[in-house]
Amino acid sequence: MAEDPSLHWEQHGDTREVILWGQGEVHLQVALARLERKYNLPMSTCLPQIPYKETIRRSTNSHGRYKHQSGGHGAFGDVYLDIKPLGRGEGFQFHQTIVGGVVPRQYIPGVETGVREYLAHGPLGFPVVDVDVTLTDGSHHSVDSSEQAFKQAARIAMTEGMTQCNPVLLEPVLEITVSVPNDFTAKALQLITGKRGQILGYDRIPDWHSWDLVTGYLPQAQMHDFIIELRSLTLGVGFFKWKAAHLQEVPDSLAQNILTTAG
Repeated sequence: MAEDPSLHWEQHGDTREVILWGQGEVHLQVALARLERKYNLPMSTCLPQIPYKETIRRSTNSHGRYKHQSGGHGAFGDVYLDIKPLGRGEGFQFHQTIVGGVVPRQYIPGVETGVREYLAHGPLGFPVVDVDVTLTDGSHHSVDSSEQAFKQAARIAMTEGMTQCNPVLLEPVLEITVSVPNDFTAKALQLITGKRGQILGYDRIPDWHSWDLVTGYLPQAQMHDFIIELRSLTLGVGFFKWKAAHLQEVPDSLAQNILTTAG
């Protein structure tokens, strides 16, 4: 990156992949070849994974009981959970409405930990977002109960309950700004919409003679080779910037293929 400031390197927080960004496939190939030739550092490469998420469409009540006995003290935890969807972007919320000490206060953090650990890998195989979970009831054993046992009980309740909540796959969507000469604006619009994108608008760029700025939303899964196609349509001069925007449901016709491949 010190030798070529147009390269960008990052480690993705969700997929843990090391990602190298460049100005196109040839640019990346040149950088990788230089790493091997100049620094004797060959790299294994692949296309970046798409950091899919999942959420739920339906609420449910779920019961989880963990009971284990193998000589000496056993393990016992018993919980009832209410699981419901939240609005897009609201994240994860955990509540408890325990009365009468049916689940002792010192074990409630174990329940939340069990729920959070489950949400890292939901029923579709991806991290779960925008879910509200409430601990409503349960029971304990004066000798055998522990925080660990209640954590296991919570995971059992989540495993059984989440499959009943109509899980749905979410994909990241980027907000892009595409700069092109106005002779190619129509082609840029067609490129975005042809990749499942949504046009937000376009206008001329002040102080840039005969250039337009197109803004829109584009699924991250459609970003590969976008710069190559854009430059092909604009005689090599078009360029774009992007930033993360939001998550949206993957169309059913595509979701099954993604889940089959991931599985």
